[in-house]
Amino acid sequence: MLQTSARLLRLLSLFQARRYWSGAELSNELEVTDRTLRRDVDRLRSLGYPVHSTSGVAGGYQLGSGAMLPPLLLDDDEAVAVAVSLRTAASGTVAGISEASVRALLKLEQVLPSRLSRRIAALHSFILPLANAGPTVDAATLSAIAGACRDHHRLRFNYRNRGGTTSARNVEPHRLVHTGRRWYLAAWDVGRRDWRTFRVDRIEARLTASSLFAPRKPPDGDFATYVSRSVSYAPYPLRARVTLHASAEMVAERVPPTAGVVEGIDERRCMLYTGAPSLEILAAHLALIGVDFEVNEPPELVHEIGRLAERLGRAMRPSNAIP
Repeated sequence: MLQTSARLLRLLSLFQARRYWSGAELSNELEVTDRTLRRDVDRLRSLGYPVHSTSGVAGGYQLGSGAMLPPLLLDDDEAVAVAVSLRTAASGTVAGISEASVRALLKLEQVLPSRLSRRIAALHSFILPLANAGPTVDAATLSAIAGACRDHHRLRFNYRNRGGTTSARNVEPHRLVHTGRRWYLAAWDVGRRDWRTFRVDRIEARLTASSLFAPRKPPDGDFATYVSRSVSYAPYPLRARVTLHASAEMVAERVPPTAGVVEGIDERRCMLYTGAPSLEILAAHLALIGVDFEVNEPPELVHEIGRLAERLGRAMRPSNAIP
């Protein structure tokens, strides 16, 4: 059996790993009696940690939020993941979080065992993030939206669309989706009675939380697919549906979520939904994917691909060769 101090740390670790535990589960994990478990819970409470309990057959325990942050107990892989994530966040797309990420990283690295320090140092030596060219978003705005998604509170805000026009929106926020360069909010627009995708960097003025709402089923099966379709297909004047002669897994490595939606047909084929401002850009985009394909729609795209093929053929003739 663990000593009391070690057992309390283990108990805190269990509470952090899962939101709710039954008394029997905790006793089994700690290899103690129910009476000893109750004493350990009381010790945590005396140290300022709010441990809530319920009685009865289905009774159990959970760690609530209190005035102080409990020590986070991480295993080796978790510690490495946190360190790498903090280093990435220091040069990410969230404004105002870089300095806090650096401070947190310094605190973590001061207490890391040498074996983990070497692993993290090796990772940092060979990770070179490219400069971010995308817009940044305010960390407080992200936190407010995430809290509204979690608590099912409607949000009111002003939104500036692609053309620069601003409108007042009343939405039911469901998920934040990050594409790597931009943050999007997937929400039910109350005024328009439909799902909408909002770029977070275009949300203006202060967010105002209002009444509660009942969560809805995600459109298109899941929110990530919906956002991908919204930013890569729906907003463009020209849209294409193309059968690619390659697996969905292979194509997904070549077509990012912001450039198209990939749906598997079978092991050797998939469907691509994509859009662009012109037929020329659509044709070039499809050619650069590097796999055979068939255009399902629009028919005008077939003629544009033919013109592109003729242009490339002329470029390969000997008369066009550079002496």
